[in-house]
Amino acid sequence: PQIWWLDPELTYGNAKPFVFTQGHSVCNRSFFPCFDTPAVKCTYSATVKAPAGIQVLMSATQSTYLEEEGVYQFYMEYPVPAYLVALVAGDLTHADIGPRSRVWAEPCLLPTAISKLSGMVERWLTAAESLYGPYIWGRYDIVFLPPSFPIVAMENPCLTFIISSILESDEFLIIDVIHEVAHSWFGNAVTNATWEEMWLSEGLATYAQRRITTETYGAAFTCLETAFRLDALHRQMKLLGEDNPVSKLQVKLEPGVNPSNLMNLFTYEKGYCFVYYLSQLCGDPRHFDSFLRAYIEKYKFTSVVAQDLLDSFLNFFPELKEQCVESKAGLEFERWLNATGPPLAEPDLSQGSSLTSPVETLFKLWTTEPLDSAAAASSVDLTKWRTFQTVLFLDRLLDGSPLPHEVIKKLSECYSSQLDSMNAEIRIRWLQIVVRNDYYPDLYKVRRFLENQMSRMYTIPLYEDLCTGTLKSFALEIFYQTQNQLHPNLRKTIQQILSQGLNPLPAIDTTAVTADTPAMVLEDKVSEATNGAISLRDVNVSA
Repeated sequence: PQIWWLDPELTYGNAKPFVFTQGHSVCNRSFFPCFDTPAVKCTYSATVKAPAGIQVLMSATQSTYLEEEGVYQFYMEYPVPAYLVALVAGDLTHADIGPRSRVWAEPCLLPTAISKLSGMVERWLTAAESLYGPYIWGRYDIVFLPPSFPIVAMENPCLTFIISSILESDEFLIIDVIHEVAHSWFGNAVTNATWEEMWLSEGLATYAQRRITTETYGAAFTCLETAFRLDALHRQMKLLGEDNPVSKLQVKLEPGVNPSNLMNLFTYEKGYCFVYYLSQLCGDPRHFDSFLRAYIEKYKFTSVVAQDLLDSFLNFFPELKEQCVESKAGLEFERWLNATGPPLAEPDLSQGSSLTSPVETLFKLWTTEPLDSAAAASSVDLTKWRTFQTVLFLDRLLDGSPLPHEVIKKLSECYSSQLDSMNAEIRIRWLQIVVRNDYYPDLYKVRRFLENQMSRMYTIPLYEDLCTGTLKSFALEIFYQTQNQLHPNLRKTIQQILSQGLNPLPAIDTTAVTADTPAMVLEDKVSEATNGAISLRDVNVSA
């Protein structure tokens, strides 16, 4: 659906109904009559009538409210594609967090949102402007949505939508918001003209996001986050097979296929690797920043195809054009765009080794036979690690599951209670390890987690794992107990997983890898091309 109506029970405050729209990629045609293609852009105005006590917001540059009539008026003065028109309404209050930014959230969440983001957004906007030129949308506000929001984040201009569930996971929140900030230039100002080239928005936004995090948090942190995502890309590659057509940057969109089904880690990370490769050809990333500034200036408020980007690149760097870099053997631009499989080249992440090496060391200690659990246990204090270090470690353990019983038992003794107090991105990974290893002593934690989670990204992966193994009756029991607190769409997806028995429906989840955190939820089905049951836990579902 495009318009999501929520009863009060599906909000945090349980007080008032809530509604939001999600237009990406071709859903807004059911919201208003439009040319629902990213190739067409226009300005828009809207008049919205709402009951007293309901705050209405839209992705617009101007808004007014006539209290006596209960009427809001919105105007977006810059041309945008249809998918970026968005509306949200509910029990929302706001606080300013910077000179051109405010957060909107339900009253009970507002203090958390303020404490996590106050002062930060302006810092990120300023860093982005220093790299890519002026922020053209006026305001950059953020609204936090209930857990039913089907993806992690969405870059609606002037008003980024973010799922509230991510608030507790600081590092994921930072990356997701910065990714959406980057879309203000790449995706919103300059847009892919066709959904077959979504990497023009997502690959460039991911590259820009990492330039911004390098400027604000340093290269080591950026390399750690990149290593975590590329790990996820290779995991997805293994699941899908190297010759799968969805691994191309230029995907063929068959008639009747929802473009959101093409949204996967390749769109983000293979796209990023290609953009990074182009930046390396220039020698200095700052030269590439200058090119991107010129590209934005030339194409802002229009839609482009890959050839526009690549021609502009070669014209900006005539010396590279002379060297025929576009046809360098094995790294031809054409091959980057149309070959299946992993990226043709990946970035050098050695600047992140101070953060990634301890992860590799600890993983080896736990997986080398014979197990020396005392050495493994005493080597690291996980509470001092960054979130991305811990999730990278747990993802690798998850890849190695099922583990020998002695290993999972010792891991639990060593870390289980520590992990209990950590954020949901960390906890869900530990619980997936518990499930995939049939580790019964910790199953009560899986139940407790699912009793308290209402979002797609923190329920689907666990239900898929429970139904693939021997724990289906346990999953059914939890589902019957908790189903009334789930949105009907999510309930339906979980019912499908439960009814599929040992072959769960390939629902794509979106545990932070987003913004457009990755995972755009790929609806309830992966495109036909993916065949078979796949839990793409790592598709960050941010648009």
